Amino acid sequence: AEKNIVYFYFFLSIGWTCTAPPQQPSAAQIDAGQGQVVMTDSSSNAYFLSGSGWSKLGTVPLSHVTVGPAGIWGVDSFDKIYKFVRGDFVSFKLHKDNLFKCNEQIVGVNSADNIFCLKSSITLAYPQPGPVAWTPFDGLLTYFSCGPNGCWGVNSADNIYVTVSSSIFTSRHWTQVPGAAKMAEVGTDGSVFVVNSNGDVFQRTGITSSLPQGRDWVQIPFCLPVKHVSYDLGHLWVVMEIGLILDCQQ
Repeated sequence: AEKNIVYFYFFLSIGWTCTAPPQQPSAAQIDAGQGQVVMTDSSSNAYFLSGSGWSKLGTVPLSHVTVGPAGIWGVDSFDKIYKFVRGDFVSFKLHKDNLFKCNEQIVGVNSADNIFCLKSSITLAYPQPGPVAWTPFDGLLTYFSCGPNGCWGVNSADNIYVTVSSSIFTSRHWTQVPGAAKMAEVGTDGSVFVVNSNGDVFQRTGITSSLPQGRDWVQIPFCLPVKHVSYDLGHLWVVMEIGLILDCQQ
């Protein structure tokens, strides 16, 4: 009961209310999309939220997992890619450090910070036989996320960038946005959140189709540093540095 009071207190002043959903020890990374929530823990176990608890997702150890219209995809500690098919993860024949959803496409960055995209015609058909080719994307990023009003990313210097087009196959130009972050998350409704190196969370305001970079950053204060966030259907899913999971709504 005491923990729930604390969660409510630090969001009361800005209109966010956070509750503690089912917990999974040592949560490391979380992703939400299409009404589903998946996560990995510090031991590289993957889980999905089901009812009142977390259920093990496949048998493959993963360091990063993502869910969206393209399905459930993951990356292991050797940067090998997998797609969740028929109850377990099937190996993909290319390597990326991290994968991020982009409508029915999958985008990824490798250890050299190169950006690549896998078209929907491949993501939806895999693992059926056929050629598999990543489309390279201009720029060097460590984190990458897309939504209806553009794609957002951060580089190794924590600089923040946004594309001027919502299509990652037609846009080849990045616009730098003031601020610094280690990750950027774009929701399916276009909402943008970032986490900086101090574990602070900010939401971008004023985003429209004609102003994809938005106007300002508004901090969402937490009493503890945040490691990772994901946003879907009005829910901001948060993993604290200590491994605690929060479900926040406005």
